[in-house]
Amino acid sequence: MNQRSYLDYNATAPLRAEVREAVAAALSLHGNPSSVHAEGRAARAAVEAARANVAALVGARPEDVIFTSGGTEANALALAAQSDGAWHCYLSAVEHPSVLSGGRFYPETTTRIPVTPDGVVDLEILAGELANHHLGGWRPFVSLMAANNETGA
Repeated sequence: MNQRSYLDYNATAPLRAEVREAVAAALSLHGNPSSVHAEGRAARAAVEAARANVAALVGARPEDVIFTSGGTEANALALAAQSDGAWHCYLSAVEHPSVLSGGRFYPETTTRIPVTPDGVVDLEILAGELANHHLGGWRPFVSLMAANNETGA
């Protein structure tokens, strides 16, 4: 018997049946969610239902959930909110390239948090760094991945 197992879930993964059904339902909506006609209102209702579901999953208010096209755009949006420059940044050593690139952070106001041998951010070191955060007017800004895009850890 020649049985294969697909193990490369870093960049893509097979769709679960319920995800496939949700995508098919969303693709059947042809309205612009910003339009006032019936199709637009239906699309808006679907977007707002998704926003409420995501908010409930992460313990947020629906109005605080912002949808983006992907990780790079989401990172750029979060980093732009810190643009006043009064931050000391704590970044994982394996952060997404969209966070590490572009010269957004000055070395003197950035601390890299190492990962364990398993590739997981060392939260004890981060906690120690934050507990000892005495950098004058600098406010701490922490950027950590929930799961690494390369290793899956």
